[in-house]
Amino acid sequence: MSTVIDDAPAPVGEAPEPGARRAAWGTWLLLGLTVAVFAVLAWNRRWMSDDGMIVLRTVRQILAGNGPVFNAGERVESNTSTLWTYLLVAFGWIPGLRLEWLAVILGLLCSIGGLLLALDGTRRLVGATRPALVVPAGALVLIVLPPFLDFATSGLETGLTTLWLGSTWWLLVRHARRTPACPVAVTALVVGLGVLVRPDLALFSVVAGIGLLVLEWRSWRRALLWVAAAAALPVAYQVFRMGYYGLITPNTALVKEASGALWSRGWDYLTDFAGPYYLWIPLVLCLLLGGLRLRRTQIDRAVAVVVAVPLLGGLALATYVVRVGGDFMHGRMLLPALFCLLLPVLAVRLTRATAVPVVALAVWAVVAGGWLRTGTDLTGLANGTVDVADERAAYVAASHHEHPILAEDFDEFTAMAGPINAMLATGQEPAVLVQNKQGVWHRYPTTNGRTVVQFFNIGGPGLLLPLDVWVHDPIGLANPTAAHSTPYPERRIGHNKYAGSVWDIAELSNESSTELTRYGDVVDTSIDAIRGIFACSPAREMLDSVRAPLTPDRFWQNLIHAVGLSSLRYDHDPRQAYRCN
Repeated sequence: MSTVIDDAPAPVGEAPEPGARRAAWGTWLLLGLTVAVFAVLAWNRRWMSDDGMIVLRTVRQILAGNGPVFNAGERVESNTSTLWTYLLVAFGWIPGLRLEWLAVILGLLCSIGGLLLALDGTRRLVGATRPALVVPAGALVLIVLPPFLDFATSGLETGLTTLWLGSTWWLLVRHARRTPACPVAVTALVVGLGVLVRPDLALFSVVAGIGLLVLEWRSWRRALLWVAAAAALPVAYQVFRMGYYGLITPNTALVKEASGALWSRGWDYLTDFAGPYYLWIPLVLCLLLGGLRLRRTQIDRAVAVVVAVPLLGGLALATYVVRVGGDFMHGRMLLPALFCLLLPVLAVRLTRATAVPVVALAVWAVVAGGWLRTGTDLTGLANGTVDVADERAAYVAASHHEHPILAEDFDEFTAMAGPINAMLATGQEPAVLVQNKQGVWHRYPTTNGRTVVQFFNIGGPGLLLPLDVWVHDPIGLANPTAAHSTPYPERRIGHNKYAGSVWDIAELSNESSTELTRYGDVVDTSIDAIRGIFACSPAREMLDSVRAPLTPDRFWQNLIHAVGLSSLRYDHDPRQAYRCN
């Protein structure tokens, strides 16, 4: 192997050079201060999103013994992150702790831990034994970006993503530096968890897995054992998912058509993230820092491999996000890719050559942290003309709370759930409940013994309503009939499916279409057409896969038909949908 001239640790057995101890203390002080500043800034922007509350409704169902579902009696995987859901379940039993606060605090702790591990991994990579100060560089980019601070909480899995990426990087650096913290099989198991954190993180898992095999190659037999260790939990859960839910992906991937290609909208999403903060400036400076290290250093194969992993993995993640059209939350889906790309330069050795770009990064960080913000058109967000928005700013404005955390902090959510709870208290028979344009509630008796209500935002109302009430949404996150419809091409990303209350009425009410016409402002001529869709065996099988009792035979039928069920689509206009022969 080549000798690392500038950045390597001192050879084993040699005493540290004079000043090395002071440099090490200074390094830890600066890196620790960076993490502390991030923790304070993220805490000061704490909040909870409706999507985060969707996760918490599932956590409530699990803790109540109803299984990993959003609605009891309807097996829909409405959460993207499996591990985040079960991590919340693991702590959800703590008495007196509201789940909203648990999600906020746990997400923040995961973010802090991930950043700390990532910084320590990069410190180990650049070498801190020789008397040179290691200072935060790429980390400055992260800790001042509002989206990175916002989604450290929010109730979503972003903090867990940061923790997993930081842990994986830290473990790989330890293997590259020949100071492994655990056996290769354990590292492989951690690498394999990516798909359970988020399905798209499988891209990074593949790159990291290949990197681990190159770093620790011994034989084909050992390699196969490590691959088996990485694949064990994801494969086991995939079998469960297919048998329990009847799908090969989380329902959220079905709703968002995650295999589609919307390059132009994805590019708009990328520019919406990069533009307001002039991200090209810190990225160019970080690239310069990486180039300076290459110029002054003869990199050995292990270092080259470990640096290639986050670069290739980050590019793969960014490309995927752009391909599928991005997201509706400003910056959120690109945060993992940016984190990966910055990993090799999160911290750098302070030398005469690196001083200027590090100072320039610090100047940009001050400007970005103090003044650069994305605009939020709240009016456009409300009327659906804005595709991408600053979600936290919108939630703060809507709730009139600086830190909206609890479902009750949102007047909109309490206004949704209050009338439903009042009607339930009267003991009336279960029904599909629909509010017309004049604010009058109509009841449509159901065939399944459940009260069913539909809202666009389902997380907050879901936390405020009983677990035996079916809370559906027209875009399909917790609604299987909407999830399998075709998208509307021009609607907002992640919200481009729409199957309104009339679908629930047609599918769950046994009243005739003639009887239903007495509620003319709610029911239209599509009732019979919708019922025609669900009279067909493919759609009927789909409904059985999520609603029929879960017997061993039902599990097996779901398992063997999961691929076909995942590909089932019918036109969002029921009058244009297929008909049974």
